[in-house]
Amino acid sequence: MTDTIPTEPTATPADAPGATPRGRKAAVGFIFTTALIDIISIGIIIPVLPPLVVHFVGDPARGAQLYGFFGASFALMQFFVSPLQGALSDRFGRRPVLLASIFGLGCDFVFMALAPGLVWLFIGRMIGAATAASFSTANAYIADLNVDEPSPQRRAARFGLMATAFGVGFVLGPSIGGLLGHFGPRAPFWGAACLSLINWLYGFFVLPESLPKERRAPFRFKSANPVASLKLYGVHPLLPRFALITALLYLAQQVYISSFVLYMGYRYHFGPELIGASLAATGVGSIVVQMFVIAPFVKRFGQRAAIYTGLVCGALAFTLYASASQPWMYWSAVPLSSMAGLIMPGVQAVMTRRVPRDMQGRLQGANASLMAMAGLIGPIAFTSVFAWSISGGRQLPGLTIYIAAALYVVAFVIALGTPKLDETQPA
Repeated sequence: MTDTIPTEPTATPADAPGATPRGRKAAVGFIFTTALIDIISIGIIIPVLPPLVVHFVGDPARGAQLYGFFGASFALMQFFVSPLQGALSDRFGRRPVLLASIFGLGCDFVFMALAPGLVWLFIGRMIGAATAASFSTANAYIADLNVDEPSPQRRAARFGLMATAFGVGFVLGPSIGGLLGHFGPRAPFWGAACLSLINWLYGFFVLPESLPKERRAPFRFKSANPVASLKLYGVHPLLPRFALITALLYLAQQVYISSFVLYMGYRYHFGPELIGASLAATGVGSIVVQMFVIAPFVKRFGQRAAIYTGLVCGALAFTLYASASQPWMYWSAVPLSSMAGLIMPGVQAVMTRRVPRDMQGRLQGANASLMAMAGLIGPIAFTSVFAWSISGGRQLPGLTIYIAAALYVVAFVIALGTPKLDETQPA
C-alpha cells in the first residue's frame, strides 16, 4: 500500500534547523539536550515521591492507593490539556510550547518542595500536569526534522535518540534523587526545580524553532478536543492499529511509575539508593539499545521486526521481574527489559510518516492523550491491585507486573497482523 500526504512547499527558511544536514544535526543535539535535562529533573523525584505519600498517611497499602490517585489525576489533566498543546505547537511552533512546559514543570517542583501536606502536594502535581507537554512536543520537533528524511533507519534512530534521553534521564535522575534524599524528603524536589529552571534558560537562549511558518496550521478548537483529537488516527488505515499498540504499551509502562518503587521496597526492602540504582540499570540498558542497536537492527530487519522483537523481550522481562524472589533474579531481567526499547522508535517512525506535515503536533497530542488515558487507568488499577496483593494475608506482590507482561503479549498479537511496511517512500 502506498501512502499519500498533501504536498507542502519544500523551501525551508534559512534560519530553520531543517534547512541543511548540518542544521538538522544541530537541531537534534539541541532537542536531545532539552529532553535529557527534562527527564533527569522528573527522574530525581521518582525514588522519593511514593514514600513521601506513604509517610503522610502512615500505611503502605493506603499510601499506595493514594499515590495511584495522584497519578490518575495527573493523567486526567493531561488528557484534556495535551491535544490543546499539540494544536498550539502546530499553530505557533514547537519552541514556545516546549518552553512553557519546562517552566511549568519547574514551578510544579517548587510547589511540591514547599507542600506541607497531601492536599498541597496534590495541587503541585496538577500545576505540572497542566503544563506538561515537553516530551510529546520534543517528538513533534523530531518529526519536523524527519519530514524530508528518506532513510528509515535514520528516522527511527532520531526517535531512538529521544528514547536515549529518556534512558539517560532514568540513569541520572533516580540516582541523583536517591543521593539528595539523604538531605531530607524535600531536597530532591528542590534539585529537580533548579534543573528544570536551568533547562528553561537553556531552551530560551539556545533552542531553535523546528517548524517553519509556512508549514504551520491554523488553530481550531475542535482539534484541541481530547476526544476529537483521536479522530486523527483515521487519516491512514494503519494508524488505529499502531494507536492501540501504543495505548497498550503506555498502560503497561504505568506499572513502572505506579507500583515498581513500592514493589521493590516491599519485596526486596530496597531504600532510595537501591531503587535509584535499579532504575539506573534499566536506563543504562536502554541507552545501549538506543545508541548501538536500533539503527543497525532496523536497517537489517526493518521496523516491523524491531517492534516484534521489542514486544517479546518486554513481555519476558516483566514476567521475570514479577517472578524474581531474590534481588539477583530481578537484576538478571534488566538486559531483556532494555531490548523493549526497540518498540517505540519504530512505532513513532511509522506513525509520523503517515500523517501530513502540518498535523505532527496534533499526532503527538493524540499520542499524549493515549498516554494520559493510560495514566488515568494505570495508577489506580495497578496500585489498587498492588494494595490488594499484599493485604489480607496475600503475598502476591508481583501480580501487577504479570498484568503488564500480559498487556505486552496482547500488543504483540495485534502487531502480528501488521502488513509489510513501505519504509523507503514518503508516507
